Amino acid sequence: MQSVLMEKNEHLGIITLNRPKSLNAMNADLVEEFHRALDIFVEDEDIRVIILTGAGRAFCAGGDLGYLESLNDDKKRKAFIERVGEMTLKLRNCAKPVIGMINGVTAGAGVNLMLACDIVCSSEDAKFIQSFVNVGLVPDCGGMYLLKETVGLQKAKELMFTADVISAQEAEKLKMVMHVYTKEDLKIETEKIAQKIAQGAPMAIMYMKKMLNKSYANLKDFLDEEALVQTFCLGTEDCKEGILAFKQKRQPNFQGK
Repeated sequence: MQSVLMEKNEHLGIITLNRPKSLNAMNADLVEEFHRALDIFVEDEDIRVIILTGAGRAFCAGGDLGYLESLNDDKKRKAFIERVGEMTLKLRNCAKPVIGMINGVTAGAGVNLMLACDIVCSSEDAKFIQSFVNVGLVPDCGGMYLLKETVGLQKAKELMFTADVISAQEAEKLKMVMHVYTKEDLKIETEKIAQKIAQGAPMAIMYMKKMLNKSYANLKDFLDEEALVQTFCLGTEDCKEGILAFKQKRQPNFQGK
């Protein structure tokens, strides 16, 4: 793969969007390689946390406009947009936590891909823009769903209708990103968070993510599923190890079993 790079560091899997000359804009190659890379890390039992970032001075500038122009019929356009949307769905639904490490310019579908991550850490000089209206498009990659979920309906409308550029500091206030670091500290601090999560019980975290991302009709439906999940977790080796480690006043060694 060339448009996406993969790196494995103990229990961490790092996916880097790698089209720096085009600010990591999405074309067919990048999208397909992203799917392959994410599938590989999800299936790798050694990987417990996935970090998603970009090469060069951008995280992702959204869709590659030159590539989009080359899609000369509705069938091809629809197939590509659906495949881009599947990137978001796959991030939300994968069993492992995903941390977005936002290293620079983030625009259009790049913002929405970021919002699909479980936790987002940003460089202090990153900029964010829902740029779709500037080229006569609606937000894709799940943006209208994810941004409204994150910042609320009226703010989502404002950001999308105006295509205003916002800073990392404003994005932090809006809860689009959780942490803002200097460019020098971004990787170090993001990996600290990832390593801390990787020390936790993998199956428990998997179920937390699944249930937190799911919509329930009412509290009773939620509690019913909670009871099923907790019953399962109480019977796992990880739970036994966690209780034993607590009694012995030591760090647990979870195995995901």
